[in-house]
Amino acid sequence: MSRDTQLKERWERLVDILSNQFSQGEDLDLDAIIYLIGVQELGKVHREYKKDEKLNLMHIAICRLLEPYGFYEFEFFDEEGWPHYKVKEQLPPLKAGEQSVLMKEAIVNYFLEREVID
Repeated sequence: MSRDTQLKERWERLVDILSNQFSQGEDLDLDAIIYLIGVQELGKVHREYKKDEKLNLMHIAICRLLEPYGFYEFEFFDEEGWPHYKVKEQLPPLKAGEQSVLMKEAIVNYFLEREVID
């Protein structure tokens, strides 16, 4: 099976699992899944977030997802428990489709590590 085919199948399986768990079956998009990862990484799942906090949650998720690729490195948790990352290497310029594939691959790897999918 080609790498692209395997990624596509895993992504679809993951979207089904997360959509059934968090949106009553309506497919979650990439941003929604990134947001969920941010909430997971913060560890404060049962609370409401303001708009700026939601953006920060997505930033946390992106940093965490791209950390294994060498773009970010975890630094510390602040006094409120929010994780902070530093940039290790700037992301190369990517076209929209390339960004999407990179993020989907990183998300699939994140959930493979957690054994949500195989």
